[in-house]
Amino acid sequence: MTRHHIALIPGDDIGTEVLPPAQQVLDTVGARHGVGFTYTSYDWSCERYLREGAMMPPDGLDQLREKDAILLGAVGCPGVPDHVSLWGLLIPIRRGFRQYVNMRPIRVFEGVDSPLRGAAAGDVEFVVVRENVEGEYSEIGGRLNRGTPEEIAVQEAVFTRAGVTRVLDFAFDLAGRRGGVLTSATKSNGIVHTMPFWDELVAERAAVHPRVSWDQEHIDALAAKFVLDPARFDVVVASNLFGDILSDLAAAVAGSVGIAPAANLNPERAHPSMFEPVHGSAPDIAGRGIANPLGTIWSAALMLEHLGHPGAAKDVTDAIAAVLAKTDVRTPDLGGTATTAEFTDTLLELL
Repeated sequence: MTRHHIALIPGDDIGTEVLPPAQQVLDTVGARHGVGFTYTSYDWSCERYLREGAMMPPDGLDQLREKDAILLGAVGCPGVPDHVSLWGLLIPIRRGFRQYVNMRPIRVFEGVDSPLRGAAAGDVEFVVVRENVEGEYSEIGGRLNRGTPEEIAVQEAVFTRAGVTRVLDFAFDLAGRRGGVLTSATKSNGIVHTMPFWDELVAERAAVHPRVSWDQEHIDALAAKFVLDPARFDVVVASNLFGDILSDLAAAVAGSVGIAPAANLNPERAHPSMFEPVHGSAPDIAGRGIANPLGTIWSAALMLEHLGHPGAAKDVTDAIAAVLAKTDVRTPDLGGTATTAEFTDTLLELL
């Protein structure tokens, strides 16, 4: 039996409720495929921040370094500013472990109605590849003259040739294994330095991947086309900010942010990668046992794929598709009345 050591970071609110179902799914499908899991759980969260003044301990990355992967629930609570919780936990992990690809698959499942009339199951299935460690979310900048009429805030976007090239190569390679079509998000008509640089590198890398057809769209037009014709897309590659916005829009197109998964990947596998649902910590429903576990379960499937178990991953995504297509069991975000546990039990039966 192959064994993997997984770091669990439940985080806050519903994060603690959706991680156990993912573990159940992993253990069930693992037993079938000869894969075992050992879990180490960490209480790194906003609750820890309020108690100890830090989201995670100073040696947090060292504690995670030898794990095979990281599975995270959700982070954030009303008492802690979002920039504190994110920059105290998620972003240090992404950057410290060189997780420069954020991959978010989008799919309209049979049995889940998209809010768009033309987004049918089987027609909409694409991937947003987001640059994950630089771009618009740099640490360069600052604020001056705080509290005065002359107060200013400066935030610098950082695009490096190495950083852009590696995420583009990942996206082109992925497109080559899928439908062979790539769309690049840009805004070079308005952002005069970084976006033309991005466009130039897209053209350079396209020449190295001649079997992939590609085009580029300005981010505003692209957002409109996500709504008007989502079935046209296969792989969409974007900078950190653009990819963040587009992937959340795409998840809404698919019918529920509660379903959407994400993978923070170190493609070279020199460091552990991290897998997490797109939804937030949802404090308004925390503790009621009604959180949708699908985003975390699908994230666990992405983790299985990354760890080298594509058959097990497919079993999980097939079970997700089956529970949505063949049953009427739904959590409230999908229009049903099932609890998290009831939904998970039904999925496990199908699995």
